[in-house]
Amino acid sequence: MRRLRGSVGVLVGATAFATLAMAQGQPAADYWQAPSSTDKEDYVRVPMPAGIQVVNSELEGPVFADANGKTLYSWPLKNLRNGDTGDRKDSGVSSCTDEVQKVTSGLMSPYPGGLLLPNVETRKSCTQVWPPLIAPADAKPIGSGHNQWSTIKRADGKLQWTFGGYPLYTSDLDKKQGDVLGGSKIQRPGDSPVARVPVGPPANVPPEFAGTDADPSRYGPLQTATGRLLTDHKGFSVYTWDGDEPNKSKCTRECLKDWTPVTAAVTARPNGEWGIIERSPGIKQWTFRKKPLYTYVLDRSTRSLVGSDVPGWHNVYTQRAITPPKDFTVQDSIAGQVLGDAKGMTVYIYNCGDDARDQLACDHPDTEQAYRLAICGNSDPKLCLESFPYVQAAPNAKSDSGLWSVMLIDPNTGRRAQQGQQGALSVWAYRERPVYTCSLDRQPGDANCDSFGEFNGRRNGYRAFWLRDDFGNSAYSF
Repeated sequence: MRRLRGSVGVLVGATAFATLAMAQGQPAADYWQAPSSTDKEDYVRVPMPAGIQVVNSELEGPVFADANGKTLYSWPLKNLRNGDTGDRKDSGVSSCTDEVQKVTSGLMSPYPGGLLLPNVETRKSCTQVWPPLIAPADAKPIGSGHNQWSTIKRADGKLQWTFGGYPLYTSDLDKKQGDVLGGSKIQRPGDSPVARVPVGPPANVPPEFAGTDADPSRYGPLQTATGRLLTDHKGFSVYTWDGDEPNKSKCTRECLKDWTPVTAAVTARPNGEWGIIERSPGIKQWTFRKKPLYTYVLDRSTRSLVGSDVPGWHNVYTQRAITPPKDFTVQDSIAGQVLGDAKGMTVYIYNCGDDARDQLACDHPDTEQAYRLAICGNSDPKLCLESFPYVQAAPNAKSDSGLWSVMLIDPNTGRRAQQGQQGALSVWAYRERPVYTCSLDRQPGDANCDSFGEFNGRRNGYRAFWLRDDFGNSAYSF
């Protein structure tokens, strides 16, 4: 059963699919890979300092990690409304210091600088939240270009590793190998805080599927909310067809009116999961995991999922996240599809970053809750529980996906609760952040609270958990 999307008739013909997903207790399979899948994104082996390793994370693919398995992040400079903050590439300086910030920076108008932050007594310094990756005193540069490891000297005289010109850090939220809880490769556009980005080796993709932007983080697959979407070098989605055979294209004549084979240069060579077939003498076509690759003639925008609405055709991912728990469903909404709870009500993610110079996040239950309580209930926890109730979970609920977990929350504070604490709620959490529904939604697929809060919910507020958005970028930027 296929969905009809990509037009103002997005709801027509799609409800049955979503209802079926609910009845089976499983979300639709379009967006995730099964727990049994071994598909993982391959990467280019680049020189690394001693103690540095590559770890495959579930959502962002291969990332660098320190000797203890903790993911490495950079903090690229970003322009805000009244200035910029973050680390400048190749500046030789880290903007993340030991100083505890106590006032707002004034970078996000209409808020002025110098306002006292709500958590000055407990607020950590940037380096406490983001410990610098310290290099040995005799460390030497390794690699070259975008893949060069080098060092900068910090104020305390210690050397800090850099990669591609940006200083590197770990996150105090990451506890085990493969955790990427401190940041994401998902875009943070507009008035979002200056977020940290996990750093990894280049994806092992042929030039036809690599971006041309000078920023190495833009090379290779596109980061989405559910996986690593393959596009061509222009950003247009790549597809496979069920009608093909392994390493053999059967798309000819009428088929070629809508689907264009992704051709390989005469000098191109197979590499790992990437193969080449000859469609006709002198005309070569790329394959991925033995499946011939195409673009869709009717795609009118980059990173599109519209071609997957055609029966038998599928978007290509180098790696996708594991299927969410059975308590979640896929629901059709006005602009695409969203993640829903067991009753089909839209699931929301809370975003928060304060306006101090170091832009620390406040979206985790172990961080300051004053921002969220102010947005969801005028600082009244009871009103927050009514307006944005938690998606509750059975205390013994399990998830095959490492992105999902069950967390105990104190509903009076919004913070993590202790085991056995009276009144604590057992809730579902995505990347250790509780998820919510909204009281303004009346039926499955409603997303009336999307972009609720400051700066469209990106600075301090709620956004729907979009799986697909054919009219915007919500599935690519929380």
